[in-house]
Amino acid sequence: MSRRLYRLLPLLIPLLTTASSAEPVHQNLSLAQLEQRLQAIDTRLGQLAHSTLRSGIGPIGYRSFVTTDASEPSWVEIDLQASVSIDEVVLVPTIWRDSQADFRSDAFPKAFRILNEDGDVLAQVQTTDKDLPRTAPLIVPIFGKVASKIRIESEQLSPRSFDGRLLMQFAEVLVFSDTQNVALRRPVSSSRTWPYDNDEWQLRFLTDGSLPYLMHAAAGEQSIAYLSPVSQALLPAPMIDLQQSLPVSSIHLHLIDQGDTVPQGMPDGVGMPRKLLIEGANQADFSDARTLLEVEAKSAYDLSPIMMWNFPAASCRYIRLTALDPYLFHYRGQSLPRIGFAEIEVHSEGRNVAAGKQVHIDEMLFDQYRPLTALTDGRNLYGNILPIRDWLKELAERHELETERPLVVAEQQRHYARQKNTVRIMSWLFALIAAVVIITVLIQRNLRQRAIFRTRERIAADLHDELGANLHAIGMLGDLVEKAHASPERLNKLVHRMREITDRTGRAARYCVNMLEDEKRYIDITENMRRTADRLTGDLDHDLFFDGESMLAQLSARKRIDLFLFYKECLTNIIRHSGATQVTTRLTTNETELTLSITDNGNGLNGDIPPSLKRRARFLSGKVSAKQHAPSGTQIILHLHFRRRLRPEHSTAS
Repeated sequence: MSRRLYRLLPLLIPLLTTASSAEPVHQNLSLAQLEQRLQAIDTRLGQLAHSTLRSGIGPIGYRSFVTTDASEPSWVEIDLQASVSIDEVVLVPTIWRDSQADFRSDAFPKAFRILNEDGDVLAQVQTTDKDLPRTAPLIVPIFGKVASKIRIESEQLSPRSFDGRLLMQFAEVLVFSDTQNVALRRPVSSSRTWPYDNDEWQLRFLTDGSLPYLMHAAAGEQSIAYLSPVSQALLPAPMIDLQQSLPVSSIHLHLIDQGDTVPQGMPDGVGMPRKLLIEGANQADFSDARTLLEVEAKSAYDLSPIMMWNFPAASCRYIRLTALDPYLFHYRGQSLPRIGFAEIEVHSEGRNVAAGKQVHIDEMLFDQYRPLTALTDGRNLYGNILPIRDWLKELAERHELETERPLVVAEQQRHYARQKNTVRIMSWLFALIAAVVIITVLIQRNLRQRAIFRTRERIAADLHDELGANLHAIGMLGDLVEKAHASPERLNKLVHRMREITDRTGRAARYCVNMLEDEKRYIDITENMRRTADRLTGDLDHDLFFDGESMLAQLSARKRIDLFLFYKECLTNIIRHSGATQVTTRLTTNETELTLSITDNGNGLNGDIPPSLKRRARFLSGKVSAKQHAPSGTQIILHLHFRRRLRPEHSTAS
């Protein structure tokens, strides 16, 4: 990589950063990335030169002729007077004080091209909202292309602020080859200039080095400029010893800053001679002196905060500044000469070789409050003095970052708003979940209470159904015992049966209490139904039929128990109340439903279905119905519909 390209990299980075910092990119960043970017911007802004504008009277720059057609060609051409490799062109806008938006660029072209002397396009620029309006310089990379002339040709003009008329304006155009502004004070021509004789608008102001800014670096301590005391007898002529002979080719004079009062109390140019001779020599007595520059400031339009000149390189050790026409200070009715600067820069091969060097002047012109060392200490009223190219680059970078920062903040606020909305939604969601949990707890509690109630109801029903039959049987045996006192053998049998029923009643009571926890009972429900029917019906003629018997094992333990107790209650009611001599039971089961019918030839129902049977049907989630059976008797029918289909295996009938 060449040395020139290496030096270009710091200038390309801000351009690349700007291109990547457009708003669509910010929309793709996370909140953490936006916060990091904002912190990086603020950190970098703290390291960049401030955009401090100058005040007072001075040259503004170049203004083209007014037109009504935005696409009408308008151009300016700078003769560099030698073919040079150009790294970049810096365009400094003229600045307008806007009552609504503070300071902004005025009549800066929206689109333009930069051409060389052969008409080849060196660069083509289309500005965007992030570029304009601006007060900072616009840096256009040229990437080392060679030219002896450059022409800036507008493709789309923009209106000036105060009346909206179309034209092209620039405060300054700088053309950098390495660190040197090769356009400094070079001849300028244009397509059509402003026709009026305005001292502040001149073609020569486009390259005179006069910038609308004060050099205000981010770092460095304040330095009070040197200004010689008043003297009637001495003509001030400070001399700088470079300590060795060097080829010097450029001098920058930083005038005394007028930044202490608003408005400033004196015109710009305090201490700057109206005619100044700058000489170089290798002998301390200047016996071999040669003129490097002779400059004249005829008016305020020839003065600027930084006065810059290039000249042919000359080897010398000593530099002397002699006021041929000194600045006069009015003191007690007299006009006395004084000389003063904030800084004197002498450049050799792009480097300020006067920095830190000793300055000599007649000891009568020493001032303890304004020391001579201020002339070469590298600082001004605001801090460090930067190389011109680096300074303008920092101003351009500041504009890019200050333009990007509100976009980052706006996107960050959108993220915060989305987060706030998400938090609000989550809060409502958490509240809803909490409500659902509370409702679920209440429902579960209610279900548990209902389960407890149903358990008590089941136990009561089971005690009623299980013990009722046994107690009824004991009562019947008691009647028989009274009649059998004459037959001891029959009496013993009856007492023995009463004892068995009593034991069975105790076991039944214990069973009713533990029945809900014993899921293994009544796995073979058909066998239990046969055994119970044999025990309860006694001498009754009883027939029992099953269809789909194998599917009954797929019923839950609770349903098998409730089905058995429903059947047992039916038999108990028949024995107690019907006076029947014949009972027929049929249990039919398929994949989707179960039907249990119990038919007797008794006296028939006296009224509605018994409540105990309704209760048992409710436990089973089934439907119970009753109808008269011809020629006499009753048929009880229980119908169950299964929510889950049973799996058919094989069917038996008995």
